[in-house]
Amino acid sequence: MPVALSPDLKRAITYLPDKEKDKLLLKLIAKDPILTEKLDYELVEQKTTLDYRRQLIRDLTNRTAILSQDSPAWMMMDMRTVSGYITRHVKVTKDTYGEVDLTIHMLKSFFDNHADLLQRLSSRTEKCAIYVAKRTDAILKKLNKLDPDYYLEFEEDMNTLLRYVYNSAAAHYARQLDTPTEWRQ
Repeated sequence: MPVALSPDLKRAITYLPDKEKDKLLLKLIAKDPILTEKLDYELVEQKTTLDYRRQLIRDLTNRTAILSQDSPAWMMMDMRTVSGYITRHVKVTKDTYGEVDLTIHMLKSFFDNHADLLQRLSSRTEKCAIYVAKRTDAILKKLNKLDPDYYLEFEEDMNTLLRYVYNSAAAHYARQLDTPTEWRQ
């Protein structure tokens, strides 16, 4: 839990020699992998690798989505893994467009390959159906916050995803969340 620095400690740190401050700063940065990656992205890569980073996650999603899934539980675990990479990507790059794009791609990819696992609502499909409905609803809300100029790019994929959701076990939970059956600009 972060502790606020006392005014005396702040003053003492500002009087440290530059070399000592640099050592402390580098030690602290190394302890936070997200911060390290963020600084690498901003300072070394100069924010020029955004498309490359998105493509890496798309490739991971594609490879993961085609794996043979034995059950909805395995499918959900794999989606959560990919979702973790998307979340890390957003923390590092602040790429809200990419978050929407990559999440829609992830959900669609898993439905493209494993829609049969979520055909009917049962005790085996319930958790995965809830996860899919919540992720779809959340990404829809983030999509609505994007610049309207991007809407046309997402319309077809978002509506395909909504059809998948409403033709699966997730439909019950999507209705509870008031997720629309169709998304229009």
